[in-house]
Amino acid sequence: MKNKILILITILLIGCSSSDTINPYTDNGDNNGSGNNGGSGDNSNTDLPVGFTKFLDTYTDVYISGNYVVVETTGVPNHQSPYWGAGHPNYASPHSGMSVNPNIITEQNFKFYIPLNPTASNVVSSTPLGPIGVSISGVPFFNQYAGPNNQPLDNEIASFDAYYGHPQQTGQYHYHWEPVYLTMADNSILVGYSIDGFPIYGPTNQTDGNYPTDLDDINGHTHATDEYPDGTYHYHATSTVPYLIGGYKGVVGSASGGGYYTN
Repeated sequence: MKNKILILITILLIGCSSSDTINPYTDNGDNNGSGNNGGSGDNSNTDLPVGFTKFLDTYTDVYISGNYVVVETTGVPNHQSPYWGAGHPNYASPHSGMSVNPNIITEQNFKFYIPLNPTASNVVSSTPLGPIGVSISGVPFFNQYAGPNNQPLDNEIASFDAYYGHPQQTGQYHYHWEPVYLTMADNSILVGYSIDGFPIYGPTNQTDGNYPTDLDDINGHTHATDEYPDGTYHYHATSTVPYLIGGYKGVVGSASGGGYYTN
């Protein structure tokens, strides 16, 4: 918890010292990301559900394929981090108290196949290690565990950069927690999607700006959002376990290719 407080203090200082108002739905590749995340597609495709039009063009290609929305991304963050490595234009020095792990951000070749029309299952399924969803900037979400046998994140928290991310051994940068670079200006926004097809939002409700009090055990509930005015099941980021999603409410994977792939 001490490490988490240090990270939160650092983020507040960064936010206070910034002269820019961050719009998470605006591509910032020229200033904050690598500007080379394969995002040459047009995410304003009118056939896409409105939530998927919020993905950043510079960092993602998003399109419909059969019963899925496909999100292609190299998974690199659209912000600075010590994990870019010294000499990279987006390198940032470690914040106070940070314990930098030995890994370096490395471009991947992700293809996320997310159900176009998600279906709730009668049984909640557990999330695996590795990507369990994808943020609107193309960075994967990981679950609340540090390794096999439900190892807690306690020993990894100190390795999170100022935006709550870090890379694993093969250079896959990811978030276990709220992607605060996206929520810094508005912590109720859509931040991405789970692989089961249901959206993930920041920690507060869009309807009233309050922290939800009716989340289920996997951080979800159902009500209207800006992207789903008729209401939908969705997850919220929280400051406590499971942080993002604690299990899949929807059906994941199928014979026709749901889930995610890397080349």
